[in-house]
Amino acid sequence: MGGARRRDGGRTGRVLSGAAVAVGLVLFLGGFLWAALAYRPYTVPTDSMTPTIARGARVLAERVDGAEVHRGDVVVFRNEVWGDVPMIKRVVGVGGDTVACCDRRGRITVNGRPVEEPYLQGAGPASPTGFSATVPGDRLFLLGDHRAGSADSRSHLTEDQGAVPRGAVSARVEAVAWPANAWGMLGRPGSFDALPGGTSRPGPLKWLVASVVAGAALVLGGAAYGPLARLLTRRQGRQGGAVVPHG
Repeated sequence: MGGARRRDGGRTGRVLSGAAVAVGLVLFLGGFLWAALAYRPYTVPTDSMTPTIARGARVLAERVDGAEVHRGDVVVFRNEVWGDVPMIKRVVGVGGDTVACCDRRGRITVNGRPVEEPYLQGAGPASPTGFSATVPGDRLFLLGDHRAGSADSRSHLTEDQGAVPRGAVSARVEAVAWPANAWGMLGRPGSFDALPGGTSRPGPLKWLVASVVAGAALVLGGAAYGPLARLLTRRQGRQGGAVVPHG
């Protein structure tokens, strides 16, 4: 009877371990392939986005259309006027907005409403130089988070008020992947929520990472079942075959 139960249990265990491996492969490969299609890695070449993103950091950016971009998003774009190379900046104004700096407390204003920017470094004004620009339709006003060292829309005010076409945007930064001590998702700044259109919703990266991790755990766990079960069976066999001495 005991042997039959062990055989049935072993059969069930093999079925469950096989199912775990199969489900794990689907989660792992599905999450990995989806992430590869939806996201692109970029290396940040300058310190214009510090302290949010450091120079040399590797980021993961979701491929999006420029029409999906909202205020507060950190975007990857390419524009001939700016040098025709991929750049990363933060959207602070969209078509029709009037963006200005600074109010009495050193904040930028969007359509006259002050915007708190907790991602900026230091306690100084949001821009070391004053400016005011009305963003043309279907364009974006972009600033770096390191305002004292960023060449951004403020440097191009004579060309379409410093704004770039939405079509220049190719991706929206979702997370920092490297260095390891800076790894994490980029938060959505709540300071832009009160403005019309609000902020964008996070992409699926968090769920894709969870899928890959869970899939890997299931594959490893399922694959480990066989060796562990055989080891346990051998130990039980040795214990069952031992001779117990009588006094």
